Amino acid sequence: MLLVLPPIFILMGLLDVWVKRETMIVWMGDKSGLKGMLLAFLLGSAAAGPLYAAFPITYTMAKKGVSITNILVFLGAWSTLKIPLLLFEFSNLGIKFTMIRLFFNVIAIAFLSWLVKALMTERDHRAFGESIVKNDALSA
Repeated sequence: MLLVLPPIFILMGLLDVWVKRETMIVWMGDKSGLKGMLLAFLLGSAAAGPLYAAFPITYTMAKKGVSITNILVFLGAWSTLKIPLLLFEFSNLGIKFTMIRLFFNVIAIAFLSWLVKALMTERDHRAFGESIVKNDALSA
């Protein structure tokens, strides 16, 4: 655990400094649509490390204006669609199993992310945004 966290915090800092909020909103914000979802899938599946390492990154993403849907897609891809895991499954369980699992995971992640966003009320969205701002003020 101690070896995983320092690189994660370095990546968080770089993401926070190098990538402008406006850029993140265009690529992964509420109006990014399929483009944002595909990018979230790609980033989540290319990531390395345990799932707990994803939470600081998702906090930074939320602070940058990434939509709830894309944050959930990123977390879902990080937890189930990692490239090394897919390669392991392919070599040990076969292509058929790997492709079936990949297909159903992508569908489930996309649907559940959309469902969570659809079930959130305006008050929930506001509370989420306020908690990000509040936590950011506490860390400053």
